Amino acid sequence: MTLKEKQQEIVQDFAFLEDWEQKYEYIIDLGKELEGLSPEKKTDANLIKGCQSKVWIDADFKDGILYFNADSDGILPKGIISLLVSIYSGHSTQEILDSDFDFISQIGLQEFLSPSRANGLMAMTKQIKFYAVAFQLKK
Repeated sequence: MTLKEKQQEIVQDFAFLEDWEQKYEYIIDLGKELEGLSPEKKTDANLIKGCQSKVWIDADFKDGILYFNADSDGILPKGIISLLVSIYSGHSTQEILDSDFDFISQIGLQEFLSPSRANGLMAMTKQIKFYAVAFQLKK
């Protein structure tokens, strides 16, 4: 499945949810499915700056494909980073760099979040793009 198809699938999933309470529960459930990171991966280098909660993201680059895993000490941020990991993990650096984050506004996520959480979401998306740029340069 392409990155764009994954984004569209998330938009469709959110369209079936009637209100923000259901959307909130869906995001939290996504976080519960996240594998998480081992304690040795929860380093300052993997910590995303700008998040209200602690959020860590780790990336592996194999055969031209980026794989992400993440964790958070907060249930909502863990769900949000899980959503991003499910979309962006398993794609080439170029596909990630060519993608946008329009699906976030399509599902209304930024409007639902407090300003500090919205800033954290932006920090998460920037970190994913940063990894894509860094590994693109290593090719």
